[in-house]
Amino acid sequence: MTILIRWAAAFVLLALSYNPTPWNYVRWAERGWADQTALVVLAGLVLFAAYVVYLGATLRSIGLFGMLLVMAIAAALIWVLYDQGWLSLDNPDLNLWLGLIALSGVLGVGLGWSILQKRITGQVDIDDTET
Repeated sequence: MTILIRWAAAFVLLALSYNPTPWNYVRWAERGWADQTALVVLAGLVLFAAYVVYLGATLRSIGLFGMLLVMAIAAALIWVLYDQGWLSLDNPDLNLWLGLIALSGVLGVGLGWSILQKRITGQVDIDDTET
């Protein structure tokens, strides 16, 4: 369950940044730059800090190769769904949502990898030790 929560948090972060609806940071920043510059900058810095935390944790957990592997698995899954006729890629908004789901899957796996690895192997990851 905690892995699902981590994926959902990553999805919310990505969707808050940009999505096909008018309700996202990019579109709000474009509309509000002249009137709310300070608030736009503050919100942008908060989003940037969240990305630094998420990407840093994901890179430490699964590394660049792991990120590429999870993305390749997501792309192959979309390919299978398309190839079987269960998914149409004609709608650009749907494609963007699929991309957000795939990217949040990468971040979610990265954030939850230690939990998953512990469940599979019974071993605990320790990043820092006291000396």
